[in-house]
Amino acid sequence: MEITIITTGGSIDKDYPKPTKGYAFEIGPPAAKRILEKVKPNFNFKIVSVLQKDSLDITDDDRELILKAVKNSPSEKIIITHGTDTILKTAEKISTVKNKIIILTGATRPERFVDSDAAFNLGCAIGAISVLKEGVHIVMQGRIYPWDKCRRDEETGRFEDK
Repeated sequence: MEITIITTGGSIDKDYPKPTKGYAFEIGPPAAKRILEKVKPNFNFKIVSVLQKDSLDITDDDRELILKAVKNSPSEKIIITHGTDTILKTAEKISTVKNKIIILTGATRPERFVDSDAAFNLGCAIGAISVLKEGVHIVMQGRIYPWDKCRRDEETGRFEDK
C-alpha cells in the first residue's frame, strides 16, 4: 500500500519558537514525517508539502493548489493534514475528485505538544484509508465522517454528525 500525505499547515504542524511580535507560532516541517518516523509503518508513503499556513489564512487560490495536488497525485490513497477551522471548506473544494480515497485530518493541538491529538488522528486516518471506498472523508477524534455529513461544533471544537 502507498499513501500520499499532502500537508497544508494548521495546528498539527505548528511550532511556537517566537515569544513576541505578530503570530507567536510558525508552521514548521510536516508533523506527519516525525510521527511516521517513530512508528516505522508497514506501508510506503510520500509527503508532499503544498502549504504552510494556519487554516484561517488559506485562500480560495490555496484551495486550488490543494485540489491540483490531489488530482495530479498518482496515488489513489491520499491523506491531507489541514487546520481544523476550515477543513470542511477544503473538503468541499476537493469533493469533485473521483477514483481516489481522500481523508482530511488535523489536530486541535500541535504535534509538538505533549497532549496533542495529532498522532492519534493521523493513525486513525491511516487505518481508515485501508477500508474506505472512494470519496472525501474527515477523520477526527476517533471518528470517520463523509465530508458532507459532518459539522464542527463551534462551542466544543468537536466534529460530529450533521
